Amino acid sequence: MGDNVDNIRAQAHIHHAYLLGLQLMVSTRKDPQTVGDWMFRLFRRQHLDKFLSSFDKLGLAGLPDAVACAKYHVLSNNMGGVGVEYMAESERKAWVRFRYPRWMYHGPTLCGVPLEVSRGFLNGWYAHNGVSLGNPRLGYVCVSEDMTGEFGLCGYFKEYDQDLAPEQRLQFAKGELPPPYVAADQPAPPADVWNPLRLEKANRNYALDYIRNGLCELAQVIGEEECRELGSLAARLIGLQYFQETAAMVGAADGGLQDAAAYLRAMFDGMGDQVTVQDSERMVTLQHGGLRAVRGLADQERQLVLSCWAELWAGAVSSQRQLKNLQWEAHGEGMTWQLTERV
Repeated sequence: MGDNVDNIRAQAHIHHAYLLGLQLMVSTRKDPQTVGDWMFRLFRRQHLDKFLSSFDKLGLAGLPDAVACAKYHVLSNNMGGVGVEYMAESERKAWVRFRYPRWMYHGPTLCGVPLEVSRGFLNGWYAHNGVSLGNPRLGYVCVSEDMTGEFGLCGYFKEYDQDLAPEQRLQFAKGELPPPYVAADQPAPPADVWNPLRLEKANRNYALDYIRNGLCELAQVIGEEECRELGSLAARLIGLQYFQETAAMVGAADGGLQDAAAYLRAMFDGMGDQVTVQDSERMVTLQHGGLRAVRGLADQERQLVLSCWAELWAGAVSSQRQLKNLQWEAHGEGMTWQLTERV
């Protein structure tokens, strides 16, 4: 169990949608600076969690810093389903260009988030690469952005001749253009480590990590109570909206209690979790262990993320033709879900 590619892809799909929905919810219910501050905190957390720890896994150790940073962003993003291209001018100047459709603003989402979102993640991650590598001369120069209607997010990592002040680590040079794309120059992850199944799981984890960390950091910006309110509502709406798509992906039917249980079991299997199902006359109970969605989180963060994440599945169940209730309870390292008919 846990290696079914269709189930894994369904989880990647619904968590990607949840992130987009939550971005739109915060963007429309709060002000641009709030969502920008959230993106800064989210991407700085992602950076500190993932950046240095992934270098050896991606085969980047020993490369010049600017080149390694550019290749890192191509490799890590492409593993998550994000189209990014690499162009190097020299060992001290290497470009990245994100291609459309943009993963972070897929579909019409691109029109609903403010410029502050882009500035937040550029400062949160890109401007911190030199700091993390211990190279105070390394910065990032942005030449094009998404919300401004140019040619997509694009820029270059550059190692300067002098140390950079904190405010110089992210710079803008609108009007510069990247070198031509060369297919043969594009990096690929080490094939002996990254087999197809591991890449599918990396794609799922990419989307899931943004939700886990995103909810935790949103609480730091707007407070836990409002984060729980917006995070739960966004999750429920995405569950309602995406049930049909994800059910088709995992081969689940839109039917009775047993069908709903089969859907949830397949989806949780797509996380690599463990699920057992118990039927009774008027209720189906799922015992759910593993809980990748909150694995490794501290107690307070775990409770926050679980309370929002559970609404994904409550929404999916409520979207079905035969109306049902889904109740849940967390206990120890697991959860119990109870499905009943809505009468």
